[in-house]
Amino acid sequence: MNLTIAPIDPARPDFAGIVSGVDIAAGISPQEAAAIEAGMDRFAVLVFRGQRIDDAQQLAFSRHFGPLETATGDIVQGAERRLAMDVNDISNVDKDGRVLPRDDRKRLFSLGNMLWHSDSSFKATPAKFSLLSARVIPDHGGNTEFADMRAAWDTLDDETKALVRDLVCDHTQLHSRGVLGFSDFTDEERRRFAPVPQRLVRRHPVTKRLSLFLSSHAGSIHGWPVPEARMLLRDLTEHATQPAFVYRHTWTPNDLVMWDNRTTMHRARRYPADQVRDLHRTTVADSAPTLQQAA
Repeated sequence: MNLTIAPIDPARPDFAGIVSGVDIAAGISPQEAAAIEAGMDRFAVLVFRGQRIDDAQQLAFSRHFGPLETATGDIVQGAERRLAMDVNDISNVDKDGRVLPRDDRKRLFSLGNMLWHSDSSFKATPAKFSLLSARVIPDHGGNTEFADMRAAWDTLDDETKALVRDLVCDHTQLHSRGVLGFSDFTDEERRRFAPVPQRLVRRHPVTKRLSLFLSSHAGSIHGWPVPEARMLLRDLTEHATQPAFVYRHTWTPNDLVMWDNRTTMHRARRYPADQVRDLHRTTVADSAPTLQQAA
């Protein structure tokens, strides 16, 4: 096995690794899958360069790490989708490959990806791993930033740790999109995006490290007045996303980036609205709702 994983930033040897010696299109062995999962436990973000893959190959690779989610969080469903239901459409194009108009509903909804978030925290059982494949990228902008939520927890003062340790938040895309002024939801979508409870502090099942579980989808804390809850969540997010905790990924064609939603947040950055940005995401589901996992 020629697979190796090295820190992208030697000054931060436990966050963001670069993977070499693997060809995702050709398929991987169980031993390689185990090494990648161990790398995820250490780094939380892994970068695979030069992976020219299609959706079938991406799905086959992703299934090594657990059962996959369906893309029920995408605003476009049914016949209007351009990708299969087990592939999230992270793009600004319609099913005919044309760049969406600025006022297109799908485009406006997708602007929420530019807020700090954890994928599928709005689902009862949230995401474990996300795998994002860059098919077409703009000539500038559109990078993705990742924040290390383990480091965010470790550097909280003891008083704040005690305050947040056992709190439970409600997560919903109705909140994250509402922050941007997007409220164009159908009754069916409001039912689909009904709030779900999540722990604010999580323990990794393998490393046992604690991390903050924050997301723009979190809009309330059980037992707290809403304004006070949102102020605390804002303060925690500012702490968690300070530059010392963030890896900024500059996309090149055929990159695949894999990250652990249990221990990171991420966000997309702005790019020219008239240029194509087409990325395909597969998502590995976690084992159970966070309230059923070990605290």
